[in-house]
Parts: sequence; C-alpha cells; structure tokens
Amino acid sequence: MFEVRGQGKRWAIAVILLGITASAQAGEGRVLYASLGDTARAPIGWVEFCAENPTDCRGGASQPRDIVMSQTAWRDLLKVNRWVNETIKPMTDMDHWGVIEKWSLPTDGYGDCEDYVLLKRKMLVNAGWPREALLITVVRDKKGEGHAVLTVKTDKGEFVLDNQNENVLSWTETGYRFVKRQSQADPTIWVSLGDNRPAVATASAKDQAKDQ
Repeated sequence: MFEVRGQGKRWAIAVILLGITASAQAGEGRVLYASLGDTARAPIGWVEFCAENPTDCRGGASQPRDIVMSQTAWRDLLKVNRWVNETIKPMTDMDHWGVIEKWSLPTDGYGDCEDYVLLKRKMLVNAGWPREALLITVVRDKKGEGHAVLTVKTDKGEFVLDNQNENVLSWTETGYRFVKRQSQADPTIWVSLGDNRPAVATASAKDQAKDQ
C-alpha cells in the first residue's frame, strides 16, 4: 500500500487500486508503436529520483507493449488521473524542497507536475498495467514552459494524463510540443521527440497554487 498524507488526512491508494484489476491487457506480440528519435539526456532530477527509488526505475531491454483500450481501461485512466489531480495539492519544488527541481513521489500530499506523473504511473503499474506502455514525457506547454505528463500507449493511439486537465486527452489534443520521453524498449533510456531546446519540468502547478 502506498499512502499519501497531508493536511491531517490519509488517503490510501489501495482504495483506488481495488477497482483497477489490470483491465488494460497488453497486446501480446504486437508492437504498434515504438519510441523513435535520438537518445536524449534524462530530465533534471530523474537520476536522483532513481537513486532514491530504484524499484520505480527498473531498467533493462524489454518488448514494447501497448494497452488494449477497452471501456474498462478507459474508465480506469480517468479515475486515476482525476483522483491524483484532486488529492495532491500543487506546490513548487522551491517552496516544497528549497530547490528548483526535485522529482519525488508526493507522499506528503504536495507536489508539482512530475510528482503527479510519478504517482499516476506507480498506481497503474501496481494495478498490473505494463510499465512499457506508461511513459513519462517532457513537453512544452502552451506558455512554452517545461512540463511533465504521462503518455499511455494504446492500440487506439497515445493518450496523456496531465495534472492540468482532469480529462484524458489524445496527445494531438493537448496543444503541447513534445520534447522527450522514456523509451518503450528501456524506461531508463530517454528519446528525443523533436524539440531539442532544454526543458526543465519545473512547477507547472505554480499558477494553480496561486489561485488557491
């Protein structure tokens, strides 16, 4: 069980996971999509996160797999995306940790964009979804700022779980420019997606935090 604590409340992720029973089966033997592009440098903070959380960063070559997007799988994605977005409160890394960039699981109930992504990915993996279909992705948002989202690769296309949107969108509907993401073949390798300018996935939740 993974618990989130904050503001005197305790949320058990197991409650969500009880309703998600690996409903999105990976297509065996089908490689519908593969990560393309040159090898890219890992995002700032990723290496340090992996050093502190090795079980969340298991690497090694594997077969790319895509989710079979059933109605149940779609409901599960919506459920996880909405639950994490509503449960975790936005806070910049500078306010949270006193540093510009730090990747961490939001165990205290606070985090910024990459922390939302890490939690969504962990919940889905723990529920039996294949890690190869859940790719942490760095983008530039509509303001041109670095931002992190979770790309889910399926037989119906690629969908994005985003802390800035309670809906799960096709990547083409986000309005983002995609910079780099984990390789399906090895999650410890990052591949370029076209925008080669440096993009630090800083606190995209900054504007949200100001409104609270």
